[in-house]
Amino acid sequence: MDSQITVLPNGLRIITSERPQLETVSLGIWVKTGSAYETKENNGISHFLEHMSFKGTKTRTSLQISEEIEDVGGQSNAYTSREFTAYYAKMMKEDAELAIDVLIDSIKNSTFPEEELVKERDVVVQEIKQTIDTPDDIIFDYFQETAFPNQALGRSILGPQETVRSFNRDTLLNYINSNYAAENMVICAVGCISHQKFVDMVKARMSDFRAKTNFTTDKQEYVGGFFIERRPIEQSHVVLGFKAFPYKCPEYYDMAILSTILGGGMSSRLFQEIREKRGLVYSVYSFTAAHSHAGIFGIYAGTEAKELPVLLPVVVDEIKKISNELVTEKEFNRAKMQLKSSIKMGLESSSSTAEVLARQNLIYGRSLSVEEIIAKIDAVSRESIRNIATQIFTSSPTYALLGAVDKHMEYDELQKALA
Repeated sequence: MDSQITVLPNGLRIITSERPQLETVSLGIWVKTGSAYETKENNGISHFLEHMSFKGTKTRTSLQISEEIEDVGGQSNAYTSREFTAYYAKMMKEDAELAIDVLIDSIKNSTFPEEELVKERDVVVQEIKQTIDTPDDIIFDYFQETAFPNQALGRSILGPQETVRSFNRDTLLNYINSNYAAENMVICAVGCISHQKFVDMVKARMSDFRAKTNFTTDKQEYVGGFFIERRPIEQSHVVLGFKAFPYKCPEYYDMAILSTILGGGMSSRLFQEIREKRGLVYSVYSFTAAHSHAGIFGIYAGTEAKELPVLLPVVVDEIKKISNELVTEKEFNRAKMQLKSSIKMGLESSSSTAEVLARQNLIYGRSLSVEEIIAKIDAVSRESIRNIATQIFTSSPTYALLGAVDKHMEYDELQKALA
């Protein structure tokens, strides 16, 4: 993953990975801000701003922004997460400058016209309602809020409907002026483009961008607890979680391998025991979510309500097994290979590589080589997997249920079973 970096005097990092054999360029702007950097009063503003950035600038209408990219066969999009917001495009190599001009214009010069604000508030409220109506989606919002109560990291990315409806032009301008600055932004391109050419493109447009952010960050403290919402639907959804590790902790890769062994694929313990042997679920998996100052390890399953009293004890049993016994050499090596292969396969895509490079530089302040990451994976031992499992699964659980729930394992019963 060869890359070059240039830092402008205002602190903006410009990163490229040249792939002259390609006919395209994947590029974008990544900002280290998201819902975890909001207040209760403006929860959802990061996501709403991402929507509004494409609704017109001083020189382009909303339609022109879309047409200029698509007229030359390009693709553009954006996303907001808890700690990142990204605006990105993929173009033919000769149209890279057009793409970066449109993206930078959308961030620097958005006018936030009132008629577009009115429409987009309604659009985002519809998105919120769609999420609420999707149980295997909204359960993760409930889970996150239970794990990190009364803090920004626990609030939803979309925000509450009433808060979104309160957003106006001043709200957006205040947020972009405080949360968007060169020091917490990376502009990255991967594909058939020279580093210096891309630097010149960006420098001409971003040298005058503000250097420093002006916001305070909220705490990130895992708490845990219990949440239940009863709904008359066919499946019940359960998410079980535990305190884990932030990005920069040395245990990060131990945690990733643990998740792969426990619930990372069709050969994983949870899939084999719960779906293949017992037929209790269609979907079951484990996952990790790392943040700047906190992390969480989770297990999701969807099943009929009547199976919940059977499902949870099996999950607990698998947790206790992996905490008390060494994983087998075979599954340990398989998990390592899955992780390494996933990393290498992802880097075959220019879009994925741009995402990885941008995130690495925003998190670690530098690019990590593939060799460095693989060395970290290779350094994990079977003993460290058991130790990490013990450490994670002895924390206070987060337990969220949604569905036509009748009988289920109570929270205190779960805690006793895990002890």
